[in-house]
Amino acid sequence: IGNTVLHILVLQPNKTYACHMYSLILSYDRNKEGPGSLELILNNEGLTPFKLAGVEGNTVMFQYLMQKRKHNLWSFGPLTTVLYDLTEIDSWAEDQSFLELIVSTKKREARQILDLTPVKELVSLKWNMYGRPYFCFLAVFYILYMICFTMCCVYRPLKPRTGNKTSSRDNTIYVQKMLQESYMTYEDELRLVGELITVIGAVVILILEIPDILRVGAAKYFGQTILGGPFHIIVITYACMILVTMVMRLTSTTGEVVPMSFALVLGWCNVMYFARGFQMLGPFTIMIQKMIFGDLMRFCWLMAVVILGFASAFYIIFQTENPENLGQFYNYPMSLFTTFELFLTIIDGPANYDVDLPFMYSVVYFAFAIIATLLMLNLLIAMMGDTHWRVAHERDELWRAQVVATTVMLERKLPRCLWPRSGICGREYGLGDRWYLRVENRVDPNKHKMMQYTEAFKAQDRDNHDKGLERLEINKNILYKKELSALSVSRSTSRTSSHRGWEILRCNT
Repeated sequence: IGNTVLHILVLQPNKTYACHMYSLILSYDRNKEGPGSLELILNNEGLTPFKLAGVEGNTVMFQYLMQKRKHNLWSFGPLTTVLYDLTEIDSWAEDQSFLELIVSTKKREARQILDLTPVKELVSLKWNMYGRPYFCFLAVFYILYMICFTMCCVYRPLKPRTGNKTSSRDNTIYVQKMLQESYMTYEDELRLVGELITVIGAVVILILEIPDILRVGAAKYFGQTILGGPFHIIVITYACMILVTMVMRLTSTTGEVVPMSFALVLGWCNVMYFARGFQMLGPFTIMIQKMIFGDLMRFCWLMAVVILGFASAFYIIFQTENPENLGQFYNYPMSLFTTFELFLTIIDGPANYDVDLPFMYSVVYFAFAIIATLLMLNLLIAMMGDTHWRVAHERDELWRAQVVATTVMLERKLPRCLWPRSGICGREYGLGDRWYLRVENRVDPNKHKMMQYTEAFKAQDRDNHDKGLERLEINKNILYKKELSALSVSRSTSRTSSHRGWEILRCNT
């Protein structure tokens, strides 16, 4: 019951009342430091009250709990060294990391905890000492890996075509080699080494991604932008395309160009994932993700409807015409592709001035130009501009959350020998086996003195305002004009006293 009450207090809107009641309940806890402590009991979601405060974005409760956990090491003048308990905060050896819970929650208030002590210092320490170097090395390694895969695709085994052409539009001169003919020369053996590296990399990607999907859940793993959800979809699809290409090569199945082309596009697009490690490029990848999976996905439904309608109309109009004079609509698939190019203004309207074009083509193309170019493209630009304006206000905050998510991911994937535990063991200071983070704070006495002056003057303003309100209550039967004059007099008096107080503050500072 006591643990349930603690979880309820974390969710209370009245933060000050919740902190007092939280402290009162813990004062009756008999097992404050043992495993049966109320603060260590998990709720149905597997969260302690401390982790629940982080997930809900309750910064007041989080700071209150951190004040209980800190130990003042020494103080010398304005300098103070504090040891903060990293229990439940540090993601090292944690199945459900506190940092991962913060960056994966949908509440924006939770990300504000990343700017509070000691979370900010802990993330900065992890990222600067281990996260950034490992992430940059991983980015360089992935780019070299993609260069190897690209070269294997460019020099894939091909041979000249031997069969006769079946159509005048057939332009094929090379065909894919069979498996027995693909690895005969020294250049083929070099390509085989690169292909083995590519396949091994794809298998490693699946081995690293699948456990996280099972642990976190597909909806959260692929749906969270901060966790890199779209890029996880891209890299898993890329690995699957590599394996499909390998199977088609081993079975001598024609058509390996399809999965190979998809793999090249997805693999190189995944390079944008590594932009999150740089402050200059990280926020732009966030905007690209939100625009693609937000505005562009909705816009594609409207674009598909328009393209289907007008492509069908263009195909019907040119169905009776000679395709040699105007071949952009000679069959239905080509009509769809041509209409798509017209929609994006990649090409101009096809025309041949040596022949007479159907009259309905001019009418339909006029309507298509108005709807597609003038209306829908400008609508897409306006939607993207609105998304850019909304994301620009929190892009730095989202980038810091991405850095935290990347740090937790690297810490979970890398061996313990490459990523030692951060902080100081409490045995060095006689604080047990817990780990602590040492933070040095500098207290400016002049700043505190100015804050005392400010609070004093604010109190004086509030007293003058209360006196004015009492005077209005006493004279409530007086006419409305007199009430307004009394209110203006009280406000002018408040402004005068406030002005005099701030003049004293300027002279003292």
